[in-house]
Amino acid sequence: MRNIQLYLIDLLTFEQATGRGVGKVRYPGFLYLCPMSEVNVTPPKKAGDYTAANIQALEGLEAVRKRPGMYIGSTDYKGLHHLVYEVVDNSIDEHLAGHATRVDVIIHSDGSLSVSDDGRGIPTGMHEKLKKSALEVVMTVLHAGGKFDKDTYKVSGGLHGVGVSCVNALSIHLKAEVQREGKIWVQEYSQGKPLGPVTTVGDSDQSGTRVTFKPDDTIFETVEFKFETLSHRLRELAFLNKGLRLSLTDERESDDNGQPKREEYHSEGGLREFVLYVDASKTPLIEDPIYILGKEENVEVEVAMHYNTSYSENVLSYVNNIVTRDGGTHVNGFRRAIARLFKQYGDDNGMFKKLNFEISGEDFREGLTAIVSVKVPEPQFKGQTKGELGNSEVNGIVSRCVGDHLKFFLEENPKDARKIIDKVILAATARHAARKAREMVQRKGALTGGGLPGKLSDCSSRDPGACEIFLVEGDSAGGTAKQGRDRNFQAILPLRGKILNVEKALEHKIYENEEIKNIFTALGVSIHENDEGERILNIEKLRYHKIVIMCDADVDGSHIVTLILTFFFRYMRRLVEEGFVYIASPPLYLVAKGRQSRYAWNEEERKSAIEEFGGNESNIKIQRYKGLGEMNAEQLWETTMDPERRTLKQVTIDDAAECDRIFSMLMGDEVPPRREFIEANAKYARVDV
Repeated sequence: MRNIQLYLIDLLTFEQATGRGVGKVRYPGFLYLCPMSEVNVTPPKKAGDYTAANIQALEGLEAVRKRPGMYIGSTDYKGLHHLVYEVVDNSIDEHLAGHATRVDVIIHSDGSLSVSDDGRGIPTGMHEKLKKSALEVVMTVLHAGGKFDKDTYKVSGGLHGVGVSCVNALSIHLKAEVQREGKIWVQEYSQGKPLGPVTTVGDSDQSGTRVTFKPDDTIFETVEFKFETLSHRLRELAFLNKGLRLSLTDERESDDNGQPKREEYHSEGGLREFVLYVDASKTPLIEDPIYILGKEENVEVEVAMHYNTSYSENVLSYVNNIVTRDGGTHVNGFRRAIARLFKQYGDDNGMFKKLNFEISGEDFREGLTAIVSVKVPEPQFKGQTKGELGNSEVNGIVSRCVGDHLKFFLEENPKDARKIIDKVILAATARHAARKAREMVQRKGALTGGGLPGKLSDCSSRDPGACEIFLVEGDSAGGTAKQGRDRNFQAILPLRGKILNVEKALEHKIYENEEIKNIFTALGVSIHENDEGERILNIEKLRYHKIVIMCDADVDGSHIVTLILTFFFRYMRRLVEEGFVYIASPPLYLVAKGRQSRYAWNEEERKSAIEEFGGNESNIKIQRYKGLGEMNAEQLWETTMDPERRTLKQVTIDDAAECDRIFSMLMGDEVPPRREFIEANAKYARVDV
């Protein structure tokens, strides 16, 4: 065997030295094991050598282009839309400072996007230290901007000051236009570098900033902006900033009048309207939302909360308009106040006397939808993506503000207070029953690792990272999947019919459902309660890192997928958040002519296959797969289960508020919202004949 000396080198060093990449990696920055003969660099003469040659300085915005994920989270469609949010956040900050009244976003037909506002406009004067226009400094220097000057912005979402410069670095072209001091100023850039100086191109009696950018397709996996994704965020910002007017225009699509598709967002009610919008598909327990507004130590607290008859909690939280998906001290303070005030009210009025078990904090939040928004002068986020607030002082501030208002509300509204406490007692009783039901399920299998469901056809591998399980609709399709699978790493769990609709069921009924019990036991996950009674999903013993929902490609199959996704969203959300849940994509058609055949996953592919075979349908055989059971084992393997050829759709949660609203609407009791949704989306529906 040839003796090859191997070295660990940084991926960047390898790419620069060899002129070739090593492909996409899951964790950028990992070291690469390679023969030194492949690398045109001198190996270290001895351990510990550390000279100037080892130092690599990335100038300007080069670091952003080398490691985009460190600044915007990812280079997929999420990272792409994060660029828009960074620019929009700057305009929102102008509104928070009392200057901007509107923000307009336009998706242009050439793939670029512009954001404009009527704020003060980015300063264009000469920066004293850097000897260049302040506009160029803001656009090309990391950690540069007015966010670090307390007199310029009292509160700010774009705290780190890297937002718009990152957008510039990751754009193939960016144009900044500023109306300020009677002039129109312009500067253009490519990949973060100025194409020329800041120049004046005309006069103006208005003020504001317009940023137009086209993302770099060598950086991003996709550069196509999604109208719905941006629409959700702008609508959210309208609720969070009452009085502000926002708009979204899409020049790629026209309305019935031939005009570009356009939506306007404006809310005078703010969070009151927001919580009712989120709860639109649920049956209200109390008529009006409880609204809380307070300020302490320059921290503004705004909360809207509403109780409904559902069994789930939905708390959406924001800091300076930034979504905090992982909560933080503001959410902790809110929950602490809820539990303290309602428990005190129930105890003082003797409402809990007949219960023979303790009320927990979780019981006070069942059926609660709440929006918690705080404005903090100097927020401390955990990580650049700002998913969790860390300021310890905010916990007490929010708790006191919410507590003071709730105490007044309960005293002034005894009927609503009684309804809420009755709901709490029902929740506590159900939780107690659910705990017993969970313990029964977990005792039989999930906690012990044994007692797997009899219907489960397990795989031979015991490495969760290599294993996948298919949740298959029906015993017939399950049998076909068992024959077609690779038993080394693929497990099959057939599900009989439609599983329980968890949106309408008490929790203990869920754990008593046979199909749901089988899912818990097969996956090896369990639920336990923390000290506050909050249910936590334990995935330490998760047996498969790919959980694939595989149902028929028809209306009934889609319904079953929705039922299973509702269950995962409500009771196993962590599995979705960590990327373990997928949906299989079986084909709709098999198009064949003679010995030639093509699978088609949609109508367009069917037509394309027909054209490929000559376009004459009379001598072409077209088989419509109404269900998975109509395919034999070999066909199911090659189209839907073979990792080399299949297409899996990963289930992700981009907007928790929208997910909650959609699941409640589709699976809840309220018919009118569901009818409106179906009518609005009828053009996307597929009709099976």
